[in-house]
Amino acid sequence: MLVGFVLIGGVISTLLLFGLLMVVKGLGPTQAQAYLTELAANPQAVPTGWYELMFLQAVNHLGTFLLPSLGYWYLTERRTWDQFNARPISAVAGIGLVSLIVIAFMPFDGLIIEWNQGLHLPQTLAPLEQWIRDKEKNLEGVTKYLTTFKTPLQLTIAMLVIAVIPAIGEETLFRGILQRNLSYWTGNVHVGVWLAAALFSAIHVQFLGFFPRMLLGALFGYLYVWSGNLWVPILAHFVNNGFTVAMVYLFQRKMVPVDIESTESVPVLGAMVSGVVTLGFLYYFRQANKQ
Repeated sequence: MLVGFVLIGGVISTLLLFGLLMVVKGLGPTQAQAYLTELAANPQAVPTGWYELMFLQAVNHLGTFLLPSLGYWYLTERRTWDQFNARPISAVAGIGLVSLIVIAFMPFDGLIIEWNQGLHLPQTLAPLEQWIRDKEKNLEGVTKYLTTFKTPLQLTIAMLVIAVIPAIGEETLFRGILQRNLSYWTGNVHVGVWLAAALFSAIHVQFLGFFPRMLLGALFGYLYVWSGNLWVPILAHFVNNGFTVAMVYLFQRKMVPVDIESTESVPVLGAMVSGVVTLGFLYYFRQANKQ
């Protein structure tokens, strides 16, 4: 049922985009499809490409993640938003520590990113690996385009589309629904956390970043388990995405010397310290919320 809601949501969001293009730009169905394809592949060629691609991302994300999740939760399981939360947010201890946990985790996750990018498939699958790397390279170009901010307005829009909407939509689907149900079906909360984290990573279809994103998903998952409130992983997800967007903007304005998007190697010692500090924060958070 949940898969059905997601598929229907994706179809509806796509049809909505087609309809808007046909009305606003006076395009026919075939022209609208060609326009969307060109926009996704080469947004620089469109004068208002940055804004249109951001709008496309927002509508697609809402239609694929948040709205289907809420539809399934309210209409199929007959539950309310409050039932995502075993504990009210006011009763969660150490809520201010969540941002520190996410930021402290970033250098360690950076080392995992570098390791993941260095993995190679068997020689017999070399063509597949080349295809994956070509796709990842093309995606990097679009990401670089979307994270080049010329005005504060673009930064605000990026925060909404890259940080706020994904944090609420993806956490509702992967932690609020999938993790809970997988934990129930398997009878093991840890299995539920890691299965949901693997699905969370896989759905982004970025194979060279599969393992670091899975670790990030597991981090969000355990924050949900220990806090008992869905707003905690939503906050963590927002901090992860929003901090990155803010740092990119500040670096572009030459206000900070650190390029968070740099592909330079993460020092192993720094990554290990990052991992130890993150574990320490997580242990404190778990103990503070233990019942």
